[in-house]
Amino acid sequence: MAEFPTPAPLPYGAWPSPLTAQIVARARLRLDFPLTAGGRVWWQESLPTEGGRTTVVECTPGGGNRELIPAPWDARSRVHEYGGLSYLPVRSPRDGSRQIVFAQFTDQRLYLTAPRGQPPVPLTPEPAAPAALRYADFALSPDGREVWCVHERHDDPGGITRSIVAVPLDGSAAGASDALRELAVGADFFAYPTPSPDGRHLAWISWNHPDMPWDATELRIGPADRAAPTIGRPVMGAGPVRESVLAPCWRDTHTLYAVSDRSGWWNLYEVDVAEHARPRALYPAEEEYGHPLWDLGGRPFAPLADGRLAVVHGRGDQRLALLDAKTGTLTDLDCGYPVFSPALSTDRAFVVGLAGGPTTPPCVVRVDTTTGVVEELRRELDVLPDPAYLPTPRPAEFRDVSGQVVHASVYPPSHPTARAPEGELPPYVVWVHGGPTGSESGVVDLAKAYFTSRGIGVIAVDHSGSSGYGRAYRERLKGRWGVVDVADVVMAARQLAARGEADGSRLAVRGPSAGGWTALAAVTTGIATHGPVFRAATSYFGVADPRLLVAQLHDFESRYLDGLIGPLPARAERYRQRSPLGHVTAETCPVLLLHGTDDPVVPPAQAEALVRELGAQGIGHLHLAFADESHGFRKAETIARALETELAFYGRTLGFDPPGVPPVELS
Repeated sequence: MAEFPTPAPLPYGAWPSPLTAQIVARARLRLDFPLTAGGRVWWQESLPTEGGRTTVVECTPGGGNRELIPAPWDARSRVHEYGGLSYLPVRSPRDGSRQIVFAQFTDQRLYLTAPRGQPPVPLTPEPAAPAALRYADFALSPDGREVWCVHERHDDPGGITRSIVAVPLDGSAAGASDALRELAVGADFFAYPTPSPDGRHLAWISWNHPDMPWDATELRIGPADRAAPTIGRPVMGAGPVRESVLAPCWRDTHTLYAVSDRSGWWNLYEVDVAEHARPRALYPAEEEYGHPLWDLGGRPFAPLADGRLAVVHGRGDQRLALLDAKTGTLTDLDCGYPVFSPALSTDRAFVVGLAGGPTTPPCVVRVDTTTGVVEELRRELDVLPDPAYLPTPRPAEFRDVSGQVVHASVYPPSHPTARAPEGELPPYVVWVHGGPTGSESGVVDLAKAYFTSRGIGVIAVDHSGSSGYGRAYRERLKGRWGVVDVADVVMAARQLAARGEADGSRLAVRGPSAGGWTALAAVTTGIATHGPVFRAATSYFGVADPRLLVAQLHDFESRYLDGLIGPLPARAERYRQRSPLGHVTAETCPVLLLHGTDDPVVPPAQAEALVRELGAQGIGHLHLAFADESHGFRKAETIARALETELAFYGRTLGFDPPGVPPVELS
């Protein structure tokens, strides 16, 4: 660690930091969905310096990393608008060489990469309307001639429909939609198309409105070797107890593994599909072996050649382990990466996944389960700042008046030399995750360090409804969104101040998407119950009015609010009472609104309507609309400007002068 001089005391928020917004933005390289086979490893890689374009990278033994999809091609699916697994390595039907099937973002067709620098070849028909036919969550057919995947149609007069289809790799469907063979139909949503080893059957997950996949899903199987599509028969999830079933995986031709939360926790089960026997829990535990299905394609466990299963498990963050299904023995792998994402792939004795830790950014790693050797193949941050500038998260629990526990992580200000004047307490920003079924991660996050290295504390709250703590914790939010989440973030902020760790007069709240809703509700509707707590609120593409959102929501989430608030029109008054729009008062603090102009999930009209009300009520505010940005910013210049503006906004509202960023004026 470097030697640092000791400067004179500086106020919190005014500490000098080497972490610029540009460094944070360039570091927002996003790695996703690693796959491995035959000694090779592939993954999706989003490039903020190229406008968020997604490519596929291959790592070969001794050959290093190689980008397989050059610009301007963009391997990104829009199924459910959130996409997911957007590529699949296959063998060429012509010469047997390795190629990549991928979903192209602009038109959403599937393409097959071509050798010798030739452009990719289309595999699916051109849609009549832009991006009207979409594909995601790919599996290779047992004979290697087709890709089986989720198919989403936006050209049906009756509304958006989905099925599981087989796409031939020979390109015969590129000009004829009838060459796409439907395998499974009969539900609103599908996920995890999984062929049996002999190719005779297909397993999948399906669910219907108004449920979300963490509410109730079914595991179904059906014949895959006939011309007519099947609705299959349920083998798990169709009983009297509602359960969320995820990630089927065939052990053999008559036995499946799957994750289910029928016990209240996402645990692993063995299902004998021939005997119709009750599913057998492999390792019953009050911890999670799965994660909410927002992005299609990630698998939280995978089989090794010796029959054991590589799994991720834990409360909150998850770690890597090996599970022996025969003996019920679980062995954690101490591989130097304490946090693993629920996206694993295996190749003989090797496990490939995304992993990181408090001082380690997300990395693609390959773990040899026989020797324990770990190889890091790619990391989201090539160069980290000195660890002294990185905050060390501290797990914290807060209890409400009824004694219920709320989970959080506290990130105190961190700097190798800077110190505040004697007696000064730091300002704190409450970070609220999206979802709202998401959760905070303990993996290093330079966006948090951007603030903590300047003397601004962060408390990341996994409010009621967050994932990682069992079904009962998730369902605390049922019918109470905008109430219990607001109460939890207010409680965490106040109790942190009461413990003498934060300046209770300099508290802010911020969040993306559903987290933006909680932040906005805390400074509008929440004031009537909790009083004014926060001096500033920042919404990244957040929900301002759920009444407007119901009419604007994309299909995947179009009935989500039925469970979070209640069905309309029966609960119209509840929507009105909880909406930040319509509840701006003189006690509302200044608000920063950051939104993309092309957001299909939370349309920009949400922010625009709130801006008008803030102005009408004379509340200081700032609104930045970023052209060509969607739900979740992807461009480096957008991310940098948003961070600098947010820092300057806190300086203006919380009473400090952050160096290196221009001040902002509030409307």
